[in-house]
Amino acid sequence: MSVETQLGNYINTVPECVAGGYVDIGSGMLLAVKTVDSHPSEVLTLVAAATADLFAGQNVSLIETLFNKSRGLPETGHHYFQEIIVNSDNLIHLFLRGKKYPDYVVVLVCRKSANLGMALTKARLGLPDLESAV
Repeated sequence: MSVETQLGNYINTVPECVAGGYVDIGSGMLLAVKTVDSHPSEVLTLVAAATADLFAGQNVSLIETLFNKSRGLPETGHHYFQEIIVNSDNLIHLFLRGKKYPDYVVVLVCRKSANLGMALTKARLGLPDLESAV
């Protein structure tokens, strides 16, 4: 099954999900996207770039390096930030780093009326299926 098809199936399982994307944070590229509305390509490109900044931006990378240094741990490439939740005026934005492919992040956008706990649970449960399509 293609990544696009699996992403479509995935967002259908997350409560009140209106959009989903799969981002390669190493390159900042959007690998797949599914939305209920059309969006300008510039917006989608910026979402991918912003996701890369959230997980692999200069300051985030520095924080991870400092965590390792303060704990006396060697630099292994492990990432501390696995999930980020952003609440905007009307939407909930879920960002989940892949387990199998940690440089890939799924972005899910749900209506604000969604139950956050259920949306996050369904997002976590569906991630392995999305990763299996890569």
